[in-house]
Amino acid sequence: MDVWLAADPPFFGGPGQGTRQIAELFVAFGLTALIGLERELQGKSAGVRTQTIVGTASALILLVSKYGFSDVLQDGLVMVDPSRVAAQIVSGIGFLGAGIIIFRRGSVHGLTTAAAVWESAAIGMAAGSGLLLLAVTVTAMHFLVVVGFLPLARWLTSRLSGSVTMHVSYEEGKGVMSRLLQACERRQWQLTDLAADTAELTAAAGHAGVLMTLSGRGIVNAPMVLAGIDGVLGIHQYDDDPD
Repeated sequence: MDVWLAADPPFFGGPGQGTRQIAELFVAFGLTALIGLERELQGKSAGVRTQTIVGTASALILLVSKYGFSDVLQDGLVMVDPSRVAAQIVSGIGFLGAGIIIFRRGSVHGLTTAAAVWESAAIGMAAGSGLLLLAVTVTAMHFLVVVGFLPLARWLTSRLSGSVTMHVSYEEGKGVMSRLLQACERRQWQLTDLAADTAELTAAAGHAGVLMTLSGRGIVNAPMVLAGIDGVLGIHQYDDDPD
């Protein structure tokens, strides 16, 4: 028994518990906290706490998968695959992301935020694997996507044909819908989908609502143009890339 205890690794500072692994955890913590801060500023459900916990926990699971079973390994007797535990992160984050995505008024919301949670897990795994340069690079790419792509998409949409989905609330029985369709026809916007909102009818007397999808050139200006029509009470636009 004394010989076995003498061979035991130290309680602290054993394999996988050095300064390098601590640094990798802090890298995962810092990078995913940046992503979470961006999501928080955008008012999304998975903010700083969620993204940071996911990223740091993924890094820890990766380190456990790499080093957590070194004390039971024996040549020719006990051999383990260091990727088996880390592989479960991918399926586990899939369930977490599914809980973020919701379907409301004919539109899907939360896709980008769910993808960001998946991304935070990947960044944490890269940091835990010691691939710090890749973790930093993907974090930089995240900000390029969320900051740079949306203005670019809007710029292209204003010059090319595109589509937009809106929920329009209006006063019922005053010919508002006809004026909406006439405004779209004048600008050569095609109505590709139209659905009545029955909840709007019961919410307030004299109010009606529709979910409409328009396509055409300069469609990015459609919400502002239609909001100026007499009798329109409000317009909520659904982004092409809903968060």
